[in-house]
Amino acid sequence: MSRRSRAALATFAVACLLLTGCSSRTPTAGTRQLTLGTLLPKTGSSASLGASEAAGAALALREINDAGGVLDHPVQLVEGDSGDATTNIASQTVDRELAAGVNAIVGASSDAVTLAVIDRVAAAGVVMVSPANTSPKLSGYAPAHGLYFRTAPPDSLQGKVLGELVVADGHQRLAILSVRDPYAAALADQVTAAFKKAGGFESTQVDYDPSGSELPTAIAAAVLSQPDAVMVIGFDETKQVVADLVAHNIGPNRVSLYLADDALSDQIADGLPEGTMSGTKGTRPGAALSADFRSRLQTINSDLTEFGYSAQTYDAVVLLALAAQAAGTADSTAIAATLPVVSRGGVPCTTFATCRDLLKSGQDIDYQGVSGSVDFQSDGDPARGSIGIYRFGSDDRYNPVPIKVVELEVPPAGG
Repeated sequence: MSRRSRAALATFAVACLLLTGCSSRTPTAGTRQLTLGTLLPKTGSSASLGASEAAGAALALREINDAGGVLDHPVQLVEGDSGDATTNIASQTVDRELAAGVNAIVGASSDAVTLAVIDRVAAAGVVMVSPANTSPKLSGYAPAHGLYFRTAPPDSLQGKVLGELVVADGHQRLAILSVRDPYAAALADQVTAAFKKAGGFESTQVDYDPSGSELPTAIAAAVLSQPDAVMVIGFDETKQVVADLVAHNIGPNRVSLYLADDALSDQIADGLPEGTMSGTKGTRPGAALSADFRSRLQTINSDLTEFGYSAQTYDAVVLLALAAQAAGTADSTAIAATLPVVSRGGVPCTTFATCRDLLKSGQDIDYQGVSGSVDFQSDGDPARGSIGIYRFGSDDRYNPVPIKVVELEVPPAGG
């Protein structure tokens, strides 16, 4: 264990004594078997992202174990469905995984799902690392302070990129259609603020029920605002939203369309006239994925064509493994204390095997993720975030390689 790792572990052990529920997970020399649980969407409104996130976790697990595992033990994975915020699936999964003795949970993907279970996980003294949470409410979330991290940057970054992108493309009147969800509402607010600050004239925000019952009213409100650009911030129902826009003659072949996160999907074009989606732009957190990484993911799932948040999930698993290796124990509280240590300030390294070997030689490391630099801050957020800008081609499919990646600093919570 390196000097920084020992210091982090000792500091956290003292702090742990002051926190309810921590003492049962105080690090012991014999805790060497790392078991991770996943809380990712196999069902629900974000299920379209679940396959890519699951592939990222499985790929990281395979490469870690092929390299010899953590503390000379193979890492175990307990898979679990998060569902969405309309169900109790996530709570059931969390209870099952905590009962199984997981040392950490990778997830959730949805902000609303995380907010529904995070207090329960923190009370058990278990660390969570989300690959896709972006809500500002989770920056420095007090009940889970020191036990919650995320490898995706908060909405302030993507909102800034999206708002400025719309203005840079020459648009002055923006209509934002956002699913009724805390994540979408927060991102829509960030987009509007950035759009107006960049010189946009008018932004109209309309939310809707994802069941589709309110879509006609929401579409009508967007039409009445006479936008020269439309943005959709939604989940799997985005395909229906875009189809309704096309039916009202304000589809992307007439009025520029912008998509965010889950809404960015090749499936949107299914059933639409050829060329409808051509030129449409969208954003998603993360650096450009190399062809090699996409190919490795497809060895896990050969049908994979969407890669959203796969890199962030991969990085979450690798960082947890490296934190356990650096701490010399798989105890959750020790992992939480060491996560910031392995993410910044040491010798740069890009693979689990290389980083693990550096740790074994007594050196501090700085894991450089597939999704970009992480560098965890004290509030659990990454210090920097990359936002990729994507564009649909004439074939109505978007290129998995972004046309541009914008990297920004993440302000500390409350800053």
